[in-house]
Amino acid sequence: MAGTLISNASTEATLEQIKEIIKAKSVELLHLQFVDIEGILKHVTVTSAQLEDVVEGKMMFDGSSIKGFSPINKSDLYLQPDLTTFAVLPWTEEAGYSEARFLCSAANPDGTPFEGDTRNVLKKTVDRAADKGYTISVGPELEFFLFKNDDNGYATTELTDKAGYFEPSPHDLGERVRLEIYRALKAMGFTIEASHHEVAEGQHEINFKYADVLTAADLATTYKWVVKTVAKKFGMHATFMPKPVFGINGSGMHVNMSFFEGSENAFFDPTDEMQLSEKAYQFIAGVLENVKGIAAVTNPLVNSYKRLVPGYEAPCYIAWSASNRSALIRIPAKRGLATRVELRCPDPSSNPYLTFAVIASAGLDGIEKGLEAPAPINEDIFHMNDEERAFRGIDNLPGSLADAVKELEAGEIAAKTLGEHVYNEYVSMKKAEWDSYRTAVHTWEIENYHSKF
Repeated sequence: MAGTLISNASTEATLEQIKEIIKAKSVELLHLQFVDIEGILKHVTVTSAQLEDVVEGKMMFDGSSIKGFSPINKSDLYLQPDLTTFAVLPWTEEAGYSEARFLCSAANPDGTPFEGDTRNVLKKTVDRAADKGYTISVGPELEFFLFKNDDNGYATTELTDKAGYFEPSPHDLGERVRLEIYRALKAMGFTIEASHHEVAEGQHEINFKYADVLTAADLATTYKWVVKTVAKKFGMHATFMPKPVFGINGSGMHVNMSFFEGSENAFFDPTDEMQLSEKAYQFIAGVLENVKGIAAVTNPLVNSYKRLVPGYEAPCYIAWSASNRSALIRIPAKRGLATRVELRCPDPSSNPYLTFAVIASAGLDGIEKGLEAPAPINEDIFHMNDEERAFRGIDNLPGSLADAVKELEAGEIAAKTLGEHVYNEYVSMKKAEWDSYRTAVHTWEIENYHSKF
């Protein structure tokens, strides 16, 4: 698979490769990593001497202690490593010592996939697409902010620089951090395509090559971990919070997705005016029709909806275009095998496994139903007034997490894609999150009401 140090050969051959690397790199510790329902990385560490037991899926953990996983009376779960995700951690390498990791899926005691594991949720979507003859290709673009840490190593709200889009050093004070992130990611098997300062102060982006959808979710999860780990070594805090600073752009995770039939891009048709196939238009229609019902997954936080407002480049209106960046869906200029649909609303706080699953499922729904895409909107939607948008039939994304959860419950895609366990846990968690926010007293209220009333 792309983005790994291990070839996608037979299990025996792959295991031999891993053993050779462990010996050559003096790997002593293995971190078995997985994510909870929110996409937060977890791991348990074992010695390399336990490799055989690891590969055979014998490492057990308490699922009741992981958010969204098991009840306490059914808590025993096992970790099944994906051998292609093995990678030595470059920041641990010393003379005669290093550490490595595997990304894992969770399994029940009988060996069946645990339905509460979001990596398994994405695998089911991969299987659904495969039943229709498709493989799914994804290239995510995750933005992040760098803040200064205090003397105790805790994050402050002070940004690390005041640079702007594509600015170099000396204004871009995060350039050195990005270089070290690049080196770490490259050593772990990533193919890096670009690295730059983003539009907002203290905001950055490092792009890596697309991959099959499961690998892409693994890469996005790894990327977030590496970015945070390296930033910490520089006395900085990297955050994927979508809107950490009022008045400047927030961070997105644009998701570029293609369907392939064998080696052919199913979204490409050279005879079409826009060189898009009928299936591409149907995919677009499916995403547009279902996007309100998946927003609570692609934009999962209370804070997510403070990014999705006019004026900061983040899309909040439901429309598509070949090039218009104010539209929710954009079709990048490249064609042929590179033809893809870019959904611009997701943010990097989301769980990549769930986000990629619901987007693919929504698009697949459009193909299966033969939905017809509306006309593209090439004008700047941000500068249209409410009446003009209404006349053009341009709807809005949900305006809050509460609205998004209502849309999720009203739709069908999320429940069908996530499965009963994850769906119920996710809805319950997001309702509790909104209620906690709704009843909290915020700084804005104190500043505006405390003295006045």
